[in-house]
Amino acid sequence: MLTGAALSVFLILGSPENACHTKAERALFLMPAVAAYAQTSRAASAASYIDRGNEWMKKGELDKAIADYELAIAFDSRSAGAYYNRGNARNCKGDFEGALKDFNRAIELDPRFENAYLNRGVTLCRKSDFDAGIRDYNKVLEINPRAAAAYHERAVARQQLGDLEGAIADLNQSIRLNSRNSISWSNRGLIRYFQGNLDAALTDINQALKLDVHNADAWNIRGTVRRVKGDLEDALEDLEYAISLKPHVAAFYNSRGIALLLKGEDERALADFNRALEIDARLADAWFSRANLWGKRNEFEKAIADLDQAILLKPQYADSYANRGIMKLLQGNLAEAKCDFARCLKLGGRLKPEVERLWLEVKR
Repeated sequence: MLTGAALSVFLILGSPENACHTKAERALFLMPAVAAYAQTSRAASAASYIDRGNEWMKKGELDKAIADYELAIAFDSRSAGAYYNRGNARNCKGDFEGALKDFNRAIELDPRFENAYLNRGVTLCRKSDFDAGIRDYNKVLEINPRAAAAYHERAVARQQLGDLEGAIADLNQSIRLNSRNSISWSNRGLIRYFQGNLDAALTDINQALKLDVHNADAWNIRGTVRRVKGDLEDALEDLEYAISLKPHVAAFYNSRGIALLLKGEDERALADFNRALEIDARLADAWFSRANLWGKRNEFEKAIADLDQAILLKPQYADSYANRGIMKLLQGNLAEAKCDFARCLKLGGRLKPEVERLWLEVKR
């Protein structure tokens, strides 16, 4: 039986966290009432309700905003702006289907409604329909080739599809058109981290923080990059600051937990993984990370249970199969370990040399 210290050499300690992750906060584009509405009393009434709905939106009063946009639609059923703004409000409430219906209607009324395509693309991506989202971003760029936000959002979708080079190209364009957008810099830094270009990632993240010191995602990404570079103390400072800015983001606790686990502070790491799962039980990375801790303690049943959850939520992540195979191998369950290793390799993952040697020894 391996000890916890010996086992740690086999485990893949950390997945690419959903720092932005997954994923940056979306800009909300409110459509103001336009002067043309003054031509009729009904249109003027619709315009006034749109304006009041916009004020409710700014205050975060989504239900009141939706009620006003519905009144606007009742007065003027051909108001593309009213449908568009109601779609934004529904999107903020998590009513993606309702938001899509509203954006569809806005586009039907105004086929060149740039922001309607943009926010419909964002909604589609929130439903994990990244290909459809990219088609909408392409339409935005067809209407307005200088739409920096469309390049930015298309980059996010491409990154989710694994097209890192395409994502970098889009973020280069977004930054060229709007170099003051901190989120574009931090997202490019994140993708460079995924590519293994850690120094370039740090350069981008530092620029993001120079533009906006309150960009919590940037602090989280920089902490992650520093952790990978082995600078655990500075990494923890960054991650703790990210949490201070946004204390209810599950991915931030997962990031800090990984750094603490590497530092040997297992109890604090466990508390962070538990907190991440308390906030978001669907965060596959946190199940994966906590499984590493159980594996380090030789608590293989707990580790396997957590990896089962990670695989259920994120079935294409090869490292979860690799680590579950290790746990099963150490339990002596060779047949299931073999299946997990095969699945890992089929998904494009790899086994550490130490694991391959152990696997050969156990088979012999």
